[in-house]
Amino acid sequence: MANKDPGEQGEAINGYEAELWKMADALRGSMDAAEYKHVVLGLIFLKYISDAFEERHAFLSQESELAEGADPEQPDEYRAEGIDLFWVPPEARWANIRNMARQPTIGQIIDSAMDAVERENLALTDVLPKNYARPALDNQRLGQLIDMISNIRVGDAEARSRDVLGQTYEYFLAEFASAEGKKGGEFYTPRSIVRLLVMMLQPYKGRVYDPCCGSAGMFVQSREFIEAHASGNGNGGRARGDISIYGQESNHTTWRLAKMNLAIRGIDGQIAHGDSFHNDRHPDLRADYILANPPFNVSDWGGERLREDVRWQFGVPPRGNANFAWVQHILHHLAPRGVAGFVLANGSMSSGQKVESEIRRKLVEADLVDCMVALPGQLFYSTQIPACLWFLARGRKRRGEILFIDARQMGEMRDRTHRRLTKDDTKRIADTYHAWRKGTDDYADEPGFSKSAPLEEVKKHDHVLTPGRYVGMAPQEEDSEPFAEKMTRLVTELQAQRSEADQLDATIAANLKELGYGR
Repeated sequence: MANKDPGEQGEAINGYEAELWKMADALRGSMDAAEYKHVVLGLIFLKYISDAFEERHAFLSQESELAEGADPEQPDEYRAEGIDLFWVPPEARWANIRNMARQPTIGQIIDSAMDAVERENLALTDVLPKNYARPALDNQRLGQLIDMISNIRVGDAEARSRDVLGQTYEYFLAEFASAEGKKGGEFYTPRSIVRLLVMMLQPYKGRVYDPCCGSAGMFVQSREFIEAHASGNGNGGRARGDISIYGQESNHTTWRLAKMNLAIRGIDGQIAHGDSFHNDRHPDLRADYILANPPFNVSDWGGERLREDVRWQFGVPPRGNANFAWVQHILHHLAPRGVAGFVLANGSMSSGQKVESEIRRKLVEADLVDCMVALPGQLFYSTQIPACLWFLARGRKRRGEILFIDARQMGEMRDRTHRRLTKDDTKRIADTYHAWRKGTDDYADEPGFSKSAPLEEVKKHDHVLTPGRYVGMAPQEEDSEPFAEKMTRLVTELQAQRSEADQLDATIAANLKELGYGR
């Protein structure tokens, strides 16, 4: 697998994430990446909470006024510190795991350690992987993996401030998504897409919601987002920021990844397990910001059991495609002045299916569509279906208009099959959106890229929201070469090519004759 630009997963702080991945992947052997993912990420998580525990333990053990009277073996001394500190019992501390790495029972030792951590920390109940003793997992390879992860050091304050383990965890998530292809991509949204959504929505204060949160990428992959939202709701009134995080994930295994991914970054949030359509775990939530990457074109979403659902204010979604069920679920949870940005398949912008086109018409005429962005292809691990971004807003600043952005020609290839938007790309798109929303002189239509279209124009296009219909063609570079000179040059080039072709034909004929095939 080709190494990726660290800008896709976050800056490679110590420059060793890629090397660690190579080592970890080499230890996988014949194990499927989907299984191995939980082996590696579970160990990284255990290393993280153990290192954080040991740092606090060392502080409580020292003789100082700050630590006076503290008992380093008292669980409440750690639980009181918040989401990023857990009580780690002796058998689960990394030093013990590392010392036992070469034992033939290391698999059972790790399973017992995971059980002990869950037992002592209710927030981690049913979250950690506990099948390290399976026969398919070679104990020698597991021991080598433990040795490798032991080299990731986060005990000192500098390493913690630079989020070394968080960066490593994120890098590995992306690599596993790439290794698993379509299957793995379902739980991971590429960082460049997350970065674009965050830059456009700027969710720095309020309630943030993702109804299909996967591995919690919308909450943790953006550096700016993490710095602005160190904690949130559900932490006993000890919030250190102005953001409250709410999410839901239907796949239980992926939900566990999300819980670990949040905890390893010290981010608190209400992340529920369940199907957002049939078991909405946040029914009364009205979010200020919604970021999501729903699965594309899902046909078996159980729509026939939800025909009378209160969320379908703009029409009952078709049973064979969940796209507009997601759109209306998101709108249902949007606060009176909330803004939502989410990914959908391109077909959602122009589908001629009667029910879908009617829902789209009502959304446009209700003045809820703020911006549409057409994305380049090959951005996602899970699908090659072309995708777009929808931005919906209540209490819009630019009423009666929709901003269309055509970004299909943007991005750069990361490897033979995957593209990413560069930071310059995301900045250009986001800056265009913010300038337009402000309604200042900073915004002007850019042919081939952006157009602010009045709703009347959209209606003339039968409420189709494909940006290419509105932005027009990019201006062509002026050709200053006189026509007569150009024709002379082109004829000369054509004659030279014909002459070269004649010479090649003659050479081939001579070779064939020499071999006895010619006349």
